[in-house]
Amino acid sequence: MELFLRSWAALRGVVEGVADADFGRDSGCRGWLVRDLVCHLVIDAQDVLITLVTPASGEPTADAASYWNVADQPPGGEDPLDALVVRLAAAYEDPGLLKFHLDDVGSAAGRAAELADPGLRVLTQDKVLTVADYLTAYVLEWTLHHLDLIVHLPDAPPPPPEGLARSRALLEQVAGAAFPASFSDRDALLVGTGRRAPTPAERAELGALAARVPFVLG
Repeated sequence: MELFLRSWAALRGVVEGVADADFGRDSGCRGWLVRDLVCHLVIDAQDVLITLVTPASGEPTADAASYWNVADQPPGGEDPLDALVVRLAAAYEDPGLLKFHLDDVGSAAGRAAELADPGLRVLTQDKVLTVADYLTAYVLEWTLHHLDLIVHLPDAPPPPPEGLARSRALLEQVAGAAFPASFSDRDALLVGTGRRAPTPAERAELGALAARVPFVLG
């Protein structure tokens, strides 16, 4: 729970510090500008709020790792929801309005997470998870999008180290394999999720895992 809150606060803090002119820069999400990514974060925050007030009965059907659907190719931009995000982001026009909306909904999502019972079972995407597992899955979401946001903003602060470490561990659970110890947590996440291609030296270190990356999470 605490790591969810720290990762989310760090990401929202970076958004708050983004200059208006930088909202038109490319993000680390292929086909999305920074403004598109921030709009996606608003939708993420809404999803957190909706899920935390959608209790489920029955035993959990997923945990923080199996929450993720895994593909081997990144989105190509054809998905209707991805296209909608771009149109919504453009409709804000003033980056200050987008920042305000994220702060408003994002603060509420943070409060809801802080107040939630970790053992409560919730329903999302036809899966039943405990609140603890759901929020742990979102540590990976926040950390990856934090990296996406700052890819062309070299002066922006990085994700919290503990968020990077937990996200790497979760990605390794998804992969069913560990990334080489020589990989930093950041590099394991970037290479492992296809946000950048491995160098020849990294590919050699990955060994058999090189044929399985990237793990595209959705």
